[in-house]
Amino acid sequence: MPQYDKADVERRMKGAVDALKSDLQGLRTGRANASLLDPVVVEVYGSMMPLSQVASVSVPEPRMLSVQVWDKSNMIPVEKGIAHANLGLNPIIDGQTLRLPIPDLTQERRKELAKLAGQYAEKAKIAIRNVRRDAMESLKTDEKKKEISEDDRKRSEEQVQKLTDQYVKETDEAAAKKEQEILTQ
Repeated sequence: MPQYDKADVERRMKGAVDALKSDLQGLRTGRANASLLDPVVVEVYGSMMPLSQVASVSVPEPRMLSVQVWDKSNMIPVEKGIAHANLGLNPIIDGQTLRLPIPDLTQERRKELAKLAGQYAEKAKIAIRNVRRDAMESLKTDEKKKEISEDDRKRSEEQVQKLTDQYVKETDEAAAKKEQEILTQ
């Protein structure tokens, strides 16, 4: 049974790009977006939970987020969770709702966020290259075990390299688009 599985390689590379896109969504661009609060975790009921499990987030205005906390006793933990997420947002308690005005981004903060987008992209590219390395090792192992021929190994290595190039390009494009979005708001 050969170790190399093209579908698995492609799935893992696509997973790295999907994770990057998810990370990039959490970066602030100056306009309100509910996904901005996706990375927020809150300590409630003795454990850490994603904000989405204790409250609902809406966007009532272009520069305002509204967090409706379902259990009033969780207001302070939710407020602390948002503050600890380092998003640069200052929650205002309004009954059972937290209002989060989205401040204008300074040029310095924009550059920091663009740099962070680049770091996220680099992390994704490293993950893609690790998948490529694993696939190449599997192919060599399969060849040593005489499960595939040298020609099959070379052909498969070319496929793996094409997939790698494709997903690295997709990563670069996603990061460049996000950096552009951040810097030109």
